[in-house]
Amino acid sequence: MKRNFWKIIMGVVSLAAVIALIVWLGGQAAPTDSSEKISIQGAEHIPVGAAHPSYNSNPPTSGWHYSEPASWGIYNRELSDEQVVHNLEHGGIWISYKDIDEETRLKLEKLAYRYPKSAILTPRAKNDGKISLAAWGRVLKLEAFDEGLIEQFIKKYRNKSPEPLAR
Repeated sequence: MKRNFWKIIMGVVSLAAVIALIVWLGGQAAPTDSSEKISIQGAEHIPVGAAHPSYNSNPPTSGWHYSEPASWGIYNRELSDEQVVHNLEHGGIWISYKDIDEETRLKLEKLAYRYPKSAILTPRAKNDGKISLAAWGRVLKLEAFDEGLIEQFIKKYRNKSPEPLAR
């Protein structure tokens, strides 16, 4: 009889633990995707310096681009939109910034180092926010460094492109 009593108690405790876990997991908010979907403008190669229609996002996320992509990595100078759009076509992520402090720039560099074959980090004076992330057809704009959101964007949108080659 005692043995059955303890089996019933253990069963009730186990069931309560499972129910508590389900309730707890159900109450956890899934990370929200605050990026913006941008209409694809094609993937036409153009000669360096050639004129083309305006991009439909800032920074651009698709469209006219040069035939040579930039090397992946961290730059302390601006690159042309037309060059980096080619990297986006290959599944890369472009992290660009303007008017940020040294501490934020260093945090962005540290994060970009984690993705040596799929991220480009550059300053960009034309940004309309402090930090912008671009992927093929997606853009995320941030006014402050948020490692979680940046990582989420990179993991979700890397290699979501016509020619996925980023690693």
